Amino acid sequence: MSEKVKIGIIICDRYRSCAGGKCFRALRNREGGFSIYKNQDLEVVGFTTCGGCPGGNIEYAPEEMKKNGAQVIHFATGFVVGYPPCPYIKYFKDYIEKRFGLKVVVGTHPIPQKYYLMHQKLGTWDSSEWKELIEPTLCTEQIRKSYD
Repeated sequence: MSEKVKIGIIICDRYRSCAGGKCFRALRNREGGFSIYKNQDLEVVGFTTCGGCPGGNIEYAPEEMKKNGAQVIHFATGFVVGYPPCPYIKYFKDYIEKRFGLKVVVGTHPIPQKYYLMHQKLGTWDSSEWKELIEPTLCTEQIRKSYD
């Protein structure tokens, strides 16, 4: 393995009681948003919520994560699969990248198939912007089904 990559994970506050099982499974298996680290060691240096709409914690949490060595911030997949998806996600991503100089990846675990199918019916991710945001978490249908 190469040098360790330190990451922070921010989850949507509506899932604040989530234990992180799918995120940590995906991290361990290098699936979804973590597939970009196939041959790298990872260390989670922070895990928190956005603070609730409109994301008050986005101003502060990345700074603490960066002090702990974070090089990349991952927004949990819940930001894109919730009903509705986070309307602030693009602002959050831009803010963190510009303010803290940290790369932001949208997604942790693969999108579960049941969410994928519903959002397809709703047309949620039809725009080019949303297609780009969900791309890291699409995976194959088989992998998506394993996250249902």
